[in-house]
Amino acid sequence: MTDTIAVQSPAPAAPAPRMGASAWGRIAICFAIAVPAVVFRLTGFAPNPVVDLLVFGAAVVAASFLLAWAAEAAQKDIAGALAIAILALIAVLPEYAVDLYYAFRSGSDPAYEQFAAANMTGSNRLLLGFGWPLVVVISLLVARRFVRVGALPASATRVLELERSSRVDIAFLALLAVIAFLIPAMGSIPMWFGFVLLAAFVLYLWRASKTADDDGEDEELVGMAGNLASMPQRARRWTIVALFVVAAAVILSSAEPFADALVQSGGALGIDSYFLVQWLAPLATEAPEFIVAALFALRGMGGAAIGTLIASKVNQWSLLVGSLPIAHVLGGGTTGGLPLDGRQVEEFMLTASQTVLGVAIIIALRFHRWSAIALVALFAVQFVVTDTSGRWVLSIVHLVVALVVLWISRRDVVPTITAPFRRPSSPALR
Repeated sequence: MTDTIAVQSPAPAAPAPRMGASAWGRIAICFAIAVPAVVFRLTGFAPNPVVDLLVFGAAVVAASFLLAWAAEAAQKDIAGALAIAILALIAVLPEYAVDLYYAFRSGSDPAYEQFAAANMTGSNRLLLGFGWPLVVVISLLVARRFVRVGALPASATRVLELERSSRVDIAFLALLAVIAFLIPAMGSIPMWFGFVLLAAFVLYLWRASKTADDDGEDEELVGMAGNLASMPQRARRWTIVALFVVAAAVILSSAEPFADALVQSGGALGIDSYFLVQWLAPLATEAPEFIVAALFALRGMGGAAIGTLIASKVNQWSLLVGSLPIAHVLGGGTTGGLPLDGRQVEEFMLTASQTVLGVAIIIALRFHRWSAIALVALFAVQFVVTDTSGRWVLSIVHLVVALVVLWISRRDVVPTITAPFRRPSSPALR
């Protein structure tokens, strides 16, 4: 009698996750929006400054979304605080492209010197005066749902708790904010100062790579980033690289005509070109970054959302500002660096003082809703107070309020400021 041995067939392997048609459709829409700009650029077609502004501006925004999606999905392969730092860096690349073009052009055309500083100071203040409060308000509103079911205490609807790993970013931002006051004092951004800021950025990236996550777990990605992250590893990495390359190509090819169109459109529309460069360009280049941070907040990840925006501020004050004098020299300027006129000195002073206030508010790793309201209010005041003396008074108000807040949070000042110089496992970081 022959024994029959039953052999169990292996269970069929689960199909590899794939992106849905709607996700590919969003990418296709971004490509379609960018195509006219590519055609304009390749053919040299330029109907008028306003049309150029709309076409190339739309391309920059579309490419920025591709960058933001790819950068967020890249966290699947890059974990920890370094991922947040890299995400913040990539998210502001469109702004860097426009700003560095102005700095480069200023080397041969002094009329462009003012615009390099205008774009940087506008985007910097927009990020803190509008972006930070937006994330806080969304986070506190989302927290109400968890309070109702007892998952969070009632205080969660009034105060946003920042992640403990944010101490390193806050410390670097505090250091850079203090150093930034040298710029209005010198009346220029010298080459040597630019290299100091670039060294600070390299040190920041290195330190961020050594900072451990608070919980050691990967955050779940949803939306477009989740779709990209759900792909098989090899396909995901190739797709992310392709998005980076295409988006970067669109941004680099659109930055020059977009920047020139901003300046030229001012006369055509009867609007101060400086105002357009300072506020319209940042709105276009930073919109995806705000959306990424807002999505984090909507998912109940308010700490990560603020962390992304804080890292962006560090990038702006170190890598971006440090690169401006270098771009100016490469464009034909003197080796002394990027000169600043009276208006730009005033703008840097206001931007630095606002940064100090922002640091004071978050140094205790707590962001109160009233602090968010105060930041928005002070941000709005600058559009009413436009004269030089008023701007200096507003800067002093920022610093006085910052000193009061720092005194209230004085126990957190030393642990935060010394965070970059301690080991990640040190209790001071916790």
